Amino acid sequence: MAKQPSRYISNLTRDTYALILAGGRGSRLYELTNWRAKPALYFGGKFRIIDFPLSNCINSGIRNVGVVTQYKSHSLIRHLVRGWGHFKKELGESVEILPASQRFSDNWYEGTADAVFQNIDIIRDELPKFVMVLSGDHIYRMDYGNLIAKHAESGAKMTVCCIPVPLEEAAGQFGVMSVDENYKIIGFEEKPEHPTPLPNDPEKCLASMGNYVFDTEFLFEQLKRDAEKSGSERDFGKDIIPSIIADGSVYAFQFGSDDDETYWRDVGTLDSFWQANMELVAPVPALNLYDKKWPIWTYQEQLPPAKFVWEEDNRRGTAINSVVSGGCIISGATLRRSICFSNARVHSYSEIEDSVLLPDVEIERNCRIRKAIIDRGCIVPEGTVIGHSKEDDLARGFRVTDKGVVLVTREMLGLKVGY
Repeated sequence: MAKQPSRYISNLTRDTYALILAGGRGSRLYELTNWRAKPALYFGGKFRIIDFPLSNCINSGIRNVGVVTQYKSHSLIRHLVRGWGHFKKELGESVEILPASQRFSDNWYEGTADAVFQNIDIIRDELPKFVMVLSGDHIYRMDYGNLIAKHAESGAKMTVCCIPVPLEEAAGQFGVMSVDENYKIIGFEEKPEHPTPLPNDPEKCLASMGNYVFDTEFLFEQLKRDAEKSGSERDFGKDIIPSIIADGSVYAFQFGSDDDETYWRDVGTLDSFWQANMELVAPVPALNLYDKKWPIWTYQEQLPPAKFVWEEDNRRGTAINSVVSGGCIISGATLRRSICFSNARVHSYSEIEDSVLLPDVEIERNCRIRKAIIDRGCIVPEGTVIGHSKEDDLARGFRVTDKGVVLVTREMLGLKVGY
């Protein structure tokens, strides 16, 4: 490759407008998304899922970002205003909230492509050379500059970001691509039950991450054409990509080159959400949240430091292989392999194992909780046992997954519901 001029990638990212699709319901998370959109869901002790693609944009030098919202978006919008509303438009940077507003039809967003189409006028006002469309509900760290540079160098009109995924994980869940030796996409299947394996790895396939880069005018042409087509579901995976791969202008970009760079999690189920959080308690987790060179930004509530109190033979505040956020008080209780989000409180003689406590959770005395997700604001009564008997958990109205993860919400405990 010829030597590029200085600031080559920074010029490309500066000429890119990013649109994050954050209107997803996340129905496979059941009651956990009854009162919030999936991108607004908490993750990692202090963050929300939307913080990851937003941080990737800012760290990559992309400073013009639109966030498309739709489903139960109040808590998401509130988080964006508090944590991401400080950018200055006069300095050429902005994070704008784009709720469904029926600009071009009487309908709400009908699909991923329609969500972009209904914001064409906003994108056009930014005059970008490239438009990057991002999924707002995955956990990963990625420098988008490399993706945009590859798109510009390949001559592609559209580039699909992808990652190798085991066949059993991709079946029915992800769009799957077939590519030639130059990574030109020659086939695309939307959530097939039997994905096409990679030629050099029969156990994996090439799955779409839901992230795309377009030449701006090409994107507008395809969206307008799709909007006029009867029977279209207005979706990139189901309609846009299959309709244009025959032209030979769609390429794949494989994310990551080794194990350290390819962390990517779709936390779309209770089991995957629990598992991804549990990975963070490892001594050296696969996702490095402590990298000062690639920080994950978020709304930082002003809280006192975490506190561990009492040191008696049978009453000692301890946390072993756990993550504990600001404002938490572990009072004479024991945490093992667990995550406590902000302002969680665990009272004396309680034992918490392999669990995720979302913000403002309170565990009263003498509770035993194992392999559970406790939703925000839950107050678990004294003496409650969770995760030790599937039959008892189901009898109380808790949700138990096939892998034994127990979800507890305020409504299940008879408390006032909300986000």
